[in-house]
This record gives sequence, C-alpha cells and structure tokens, in this order.
Amino acid sequence: MSLIVQKYGGSSVGDAEGIRRVAKRIVDTKREGHDVVVTVSAMGDTTDDLIDLAHQIAPIPDPREFDMLVTTGERISMALLAMAIKSMGYDARSYTGSQAGMITDAKHGDARIVDVTPIRVREALDEGAIAIVAGFQGFNRDTKDITTLGRGGSDTTAVALAAALKADRCEIYSDVDGVFSADPRIVPKARKLDRVSSEEMLELAGSGSKILHIRAVEYARRQGVTLVVRSSFSSDPGTIVYNPNEENQVEEATIAGVAHDLSQDKITVVGLPDVPGSAATLFNIVSQQGANIDMIVQNVQTQNDGVTDISFTLPKTSSEQVLKALDSAKAEVGYEELRFDDHIGKVSLVGSGMRTNIGVSTTLFESLSSAGINIDMISTSEIRISIVTNADLVPEAARAIHAAFGLDGESEAVVYAGTGR
Repeated sequence: MSLIVQKYGGSSVGDAEGIRRVAKRIVDTKREGHDVVVTVSAMGDTTDDLIDLAHQIAPIPDPREFDMLVTTGERISMALLAMAIKSMGYDARSYTGSQAGMITDAKHGDARIVDVTPIRVREALDEGAIAIVAGFQGFNRDTKDITTLGRGGSDTTAVALAAALKADRCEIYSDVDGVFSADPRIVPKARKLDRVSSEEMLELAGSGSKILHIRAVEYARRQGVTLVVRSSFSSDPGTIVYNPNEENQVEEATIAGVAHDLSQDKITVVGLPDVPGSAATLFNIVSQQGANIDMIVQNVQTQNDGVTDISFTLPKTSSEQVLKALDSAKAEVGYEELRFDDHIGKVSLVGSGMRTNIGVSTTLFESLSSAGINIDMISTSEIRISIVTNADLVPEAARAIHAAFGLDGESEAVVYAGTGR
C-alpha cells in the first residue's frame, strides 16, 4: 500500500459538480488500495473575492485579520469535499493548516514553513480515513496566530505534507493534463511533456508558468518528493517532475519548453552617475521596498559624460511603492529621471540540454526577427534565455520560438477550464 498526497486547485473544485468529481477521483484512488491525503485550495475565485472585500472595508487591511479572512475559503472547500467523500461511503476528515501541523514563521501573507508535525493526519490514515488539509495556511507557535503562505501556497502545503509523511508521490491537479511545452492558451499546439527535470521546472515556474509554484518545486527538490502534474478533468497520466541528480539520463532533450510572464513592469533610471557605488545605492533603496528584481540591464554609453542608464523589471505589485521610494531618493541616488513601462512581457526558453548544444540563442533570435518581434531586454542562465518585449507581442513571440525549436505537437492541446491552476 502506498501513500499518495493529492492537491486540487481552485478550478478543480470551482463548484458543487467539480467537488463531486474530485471526491470520486479521491475515492477511486482509495479503492485502488492507497492511503490518501488531500490538500485543497479555495473554490474558484473565492480568495480573490475575499481580498476585494477586505480592500473595500480597509484600503490597507490589518495583516493578522486579513489572514484570518482569506483562509476561510479553504475551510469551505475542505469541508464540502469531506462531505462529498462521506456521501460516497468513505470516511474523510478535514483539517485546517494548524490542525494538520503546518508550523510557519510569523510573517502574515507570505509565511515560510518551519516545521510540519502532521500527527492528526497520520492518526486519520491509521484509522483508514482520507485526510483533507486546507492549503495555503499555517500556524505560528509563538503568536498562536493563523498565517498564510502567499500565492501558490497550496502547492507548497501539499509538498510539505508529502515530505513529512514520506509519501510515495505528490500529485498536483489542475485544469490541464500536465506540464506543457508552452501555455496551451496562447500556443495551441503545445505538447504535453511526459517528464521534466526539477531544474527545468524551477526555471519554467520562475519564468511565468502557472502550473506549479516555484516554492513548491524548490521544496520538492530539496526533500526528494516525486511530483506528478495531472488534470482533475481527465485520466491522462500527466507529467513526472524528476530530480536529475537521482536518475541517470543518457541524454537530455535540448529544450523543455517556453514560458511567458505578463506580471512585470520595467523601470529605467536615466542619467545615473557612472561611478562605483551608484548601482548599490539604487538597488538598496529598491530592496528596502521588498521588491524582487528579475532582469537588470545597464546601457552602454557612447558618450563619455559620466552617466549611465539602468533598466530593471519587477512585479507589478511592487512598482508603485518602488517608484515613490526612488522619487523621494532622487537627490541621494543622483539620477536625472525615471521612465516607467507597464506594458511589457517576458518570454523564456528553458532546457537542460542548452548546456551542451550550440546555436540555441541564434535560433531563438532568428525566430523573433522573422516574426518582427523587437527585443527590449535579454537575460540568461545556464538552462534559460529570457527576453522582454511589448506585452502585445508576447503570444506571437512564444509561438514563434515554440515552432522554431520543433516543439509544436500534431494537434491542439486540451484546456478544460480555469487558468492552469
């Protein structure tokens, strides 16, 4: 008998029909002889609706009360799912994050898991029950308060439980059949990948792919948890995310896929003094605002005028605060002006085989040139090349790159509902 942890996203449990469908899948897994632990997200857009409601009440909600509010969504879905399973004749018990032993630090809204003690979950399994755990939430021992793990926290909850319980695998269910070579919503001929390495999945997740949250992939890789990405709407076996350090690969495919991201803005600092320490001063101010910088480009100066321009990308959620901070520190930093672009998008090519295959960058840039795509910024890692362009051109850029590397499938991919989570 194996232990399987399953995570179902909001699109999978978006309504009563979806909850019953998920319940049947869980019961079928139990009938096959497996122990089952389930992590569930809030139904559909419940979390977004709760966030909107909070901001209607208070423009800047109290962090503690905000976490108390938004965690109610998962409590609704976990209870309904337990009811559905019980109606099918199987024992099921629902637990909040704190009841399941998800211990976190005290940071509201973006807490980190520091320990997992799933005593009650293990007791339920030992008694033959299916355990259902609310995703996205935890509990701080010192403050005794409920915390939330941030966006994608349900993925991380599932992986953390799988690691603590020493599960045989952790299945992440969404509304697509697995990890695709691109987002099927903008690249209809994207191919489902049977397998993808954890390092490739990290790059894809960090480059905008919504199938798995990057924190969950990092946690799984660190703890040796086998991930399987599947759809709750079909019986497709999905995609296995494997650890390349634990499996001998004769030869890796050159390219795993193409990811895109429309959640960033670009800030250009014009006329920054071209002297040691200027960039450090600039980015120290940015970091104090809690912004995660993605790409940075320093323009080459053709005139010896003692100044330079630096452009960087950051999440849209951080832009306003960073702009205000830089504006206030103009004299300290010594720049001439700020330029802001909120209509950009990033497209990334990812593949472990890039390490040993030459000509990848040439093919990428030729494909963009042929499609009439102008490149604004470029960033690379050992297994990734990212470009920034106009947001309107992102779908065409993704399709051009996808086709250029022979990633197109013979038929169009199936998307069942929702947003890929």
